[in-house]
Amino acid sequence: MMLRIRKVDPLYPDEAIIKEAGNYIRLGRLVAFPTETVYGLGADAFNGEACLRIFKAKGRPPDNPLIVHIADLKDLSKVAIDIPEVVLPVIRKAWPGPLTLILSKSPNVPKEVTGNRNTIAVRSPAHPVALALIKSSNTPIAAPSANKSGRPSPTLADHVVEDYVNDDIDMM
Repeated sequence: MMLRIRKVDPLYPDEAIIKEAGNYIRLGRLVAFPTETVYGLGADAFNGEACLRIFKAKGRPPDNPLIVHIADLKDLSKVAIDIPEVVLPVIRKAWPGPLTLILSKSPNVPKEVTGNRNTIAVRSPAHPVALALIKSSNTPIAAPSANKSGRPSPTLADHVVEDYVNDDIDMM
């Protein structure tokens, strides 16, 4: 499949494009998307096979855990268990935003996401496109930075295109 590039307004993303990208995620495909820090390379966090595609595309070892992105605090219980009460005020103050927490993983999260660990890295990005994509996908999205391993983290869409011209990902 050829990389489908869609331009979206970063503050007011086109709903049809977000819906298309969300469908790609649900189908087990890879989508690059902006966050408030860098571009992420995302897949359905509950689809182990799709998450393995992230490792293959990046050239990243599968024992290097992925960060799971959620849209809302209510989604945290889908991916994490035994959440300490002490972190809730921090989450309420810092999310959405670039804070990643390491928590005990839910048994629903496949081992491919966590590098076979019992913990999970989770955050809620403060970017309208990222949040809209997670909501449209109706699933948490596992997403490391959208660069080939060893390359700089992409801060522009052009950086992602440079790294993935050979159809390693499906949409951005």
